Amino acid sequence: MTGMLASVNCLAEALLVLSAGVDIIDLKQPALGALGALDVATVKQLVAEIDGRCPVSATIGDLPVQPDPVVNAVKAMAETGVDYIKIGFFPGDDWRGTAMKLSALSQQKIALIAVLFADTQPDFSVMSLLKEANFAGVMLDTMDKQKGSLTQLMAKVEIAQFVKQAKARQLLCGLAGSLRLKDIPELMPYQADYLGFRGALCREHNRVGQLNKQAVIKIMHTIKST
Repeated sequence: MTGMLASVNCLAEALLVLSAGVDIIDLKQPALGALGALDVATVKQLVAEIDGRCPVSATIGDLPVQPDPVVNAVKAMAETGVDYIKIGFFPGDDWRGTAMKLSALSQQKIALIAVLFADTQPDFSVMSLLKEANFAGVMLDTMDKQKGSLTQLMAKVEIAQFVKQAKARQLLCGLAGSLRLKDIPELMPYQADYLGFRGALCREHNRVGQLNKQAVIKIMHTIKST
């Protein structure tokens, strides 16, 4: 069954999506990039306020995929008590070295989610590496939010292949990237574990703007009823 992930950047937003019954609350700062991070102290406060009522994920920021800075950021974020930590696998960096160094943390029951970007022509074979490094899951997103949504940037057959390969490796699987309400019927047949939203939940679809509770409820209802 496909769930809904909602990205929020403050306590008021977290409480709003919690009251709507979302499946995962994702903590990040959209103003700082595709995977802009909230500071560790804020994340820790939000985790305490959510108090186990909903699984929580958090991003570590748009960091270069190099072993030391990524591992240090993951260690710091893990201290907040979040359930999942999302790591952007940006092009041109040391994916293997970083993933293998992170494997020591994933063995300590820190659930890591790798984020691949549809607008960078990602190589799905990296999922074998992620499985080897004990990642919990993998997600498709978009890096440049001006280029369009996931469904505009990636062919249906590629999205289907992504989900199929993730499931074959028993990795949690998420689809996101400027998704709109109209994308839900197209994506639901793939049976990803969750669909992720930010811009579509905000007034005027402005991802750095204020959340619109009615938009949250409508998207939640559409996912549950499709």
